[in-house]
Order: sequence, then structure tokens, then C-alpha cells
Amino acid sequence: MLFLLSPAKSLDYDSPVDPTLPATEPRFIDQSARIIEVMRTKSPAELSALMDISAKLADLNARRNQAWSRHFTPDNSRQAVLAFNGDVYEGLQAASLKEGELQWAQDHMVILSGLYGALRPLDRLQPYRLEMGTRLPVGAAENLYQFWQATLADYLNERLAAQKTPVVVNLASNEYFKAVDTRRLKARVIDCVFQDEKNGQYKIISFYAKRARGLMARYAIEHRLEHPEKLQGFDLDGYAFHAAGSSEDRLVFRRREAH
Repeated sequence: MLFLLSPAKSLDYDSPVDPTLPATEPRFIDQSARIIEVMRTKSPAELSALMDISAKLADLNARRNQAWSRHFTPDNSRQAVLAFNGDVYEGLQAASLKEGELQWAQDHMVILSGLYGALRPLDRLQPYRLEMGTRLPVGAAENLYQFWQATLADYLNERLAAQKTPVVVNLASNEYFKAVDTRRLKARVIDCVFQDEKNGQYKIISFYAKRARGLMARYAIEHRLEHPEKLQGFDLDGYAFHAAGSSEDRLVFRRREAH
């Protein structure tokens, strides 16, 4: 199985990282460089309008775009799973994983990215901000979805080629999973849905659901999950599999409201 995750807008390049931890290079550096070429033509004001961000963030990211290099070093990058710092990664808590667990994640997890396409957890990441839904024309592609769709599906197929029954466990957001051409994908896709009780009703609450995706990724790593049925055992932070609300390819997990 391959587990798909979204990236995060927030980044952490300040926390210490073990200098002996392995780091790998992203697969699609050439494609990233093409996107950066386009991004470098944008002024901070244009970036602000394009990505709907503040002038301060736009200025920061204009400087990041100019600094980006095809050469990834310990000085300009760090492992993606340790650089991303949003809700999903608060659930994953990668910094507390052992090296063997991170190596397992390297073989079983893919982080989708607007700039990098697909990242393994230990792939080096230079600071950036570019969401997959950004309407950025690159070459003949009208947007990043068109730019990445075929590439990402083919990459996942390649990663799963040795599996007798290839399975993708989608823990990514809709915005990012849309970048995978599922018609081209030669794998069963399982969606995990996380619902929290509020006022007696179960619903998807964005903050909790994002964090739960990271928790599921951690559960998979800690238990070395290789078979889809083992996903049902997920029980971190009070969540439990809800069989009645689930189907073969849509697994629902619910958490009761604390009283």
C-alpha cells in the first residue's frame, strides 16, 4: 500500500534535525525548476493576488523563489516530513519516529506538492509556498493540475508495480488528490474519513480531520500496515472504525464528543 498525504503551508526550518538522518533528493527536480522559472517572473504584488496571501507572505515567497536551487544541501533544505508543520504533521509527529520507522515511511508514503509533485518523507525540501489549486499556467498546462496529473499517476503506478494487489490509501485533501489522474491509476483507492461528534451529530471538522490523517499515517508506520483490512484497527486519540457508515473503499472513523 501507498499512503498519500497533503503538504502543509506552515514550515519548520528551526527545530534541530539529527545530522545523521538520511536525506534523499526529490524525483521531479526538472519539473520543479520549470515551475520556479514561472514563479520568478511574478512580483510580490502578483504573488499576493495569485495565491491570495498577505503582502508580507508574498514578499517572503518571492525571496524563496529567487533562492530556490536545483542543488539540495543541508544548508538550504531539510527532510520534507520534518519541514512541513501543519495540522496533519502535528498528528504524524515525525520527529519522534525512530529512523527505522522513517525508512518504512519512505517506502510507503507520498506527500503530494504543488511545486515538487510527489515527495517521499526523507526527500529534501527547500522552503516554498504553492498550493496545488493555484491557477498557474506552466508551458502548455493551464494550471498545476494539468501540469502534474499524468506524471503523478504514472509515478504511483511505478511505485506500486511490484504489488500483486496495488492499493492507494488516500489521506490527502480533495485539493491535492485531484492532481492524480485516477483514470490512469492502476490501483484500488481507499478513502479514510474522520468524523467527530458535535451536539449529537457526527461530522467532518476540518482541523480534527486533518490531524487524524496524520494520526492514521503514524498508526500505519508504527504497525507496518501492509493490508487494507488492518486500517480498521486505527484507534488513536479516541477514534474507532464505524462499520455501518463505511463501504469497501470508504472507511469511516468516528470519535465521540467528550462530556
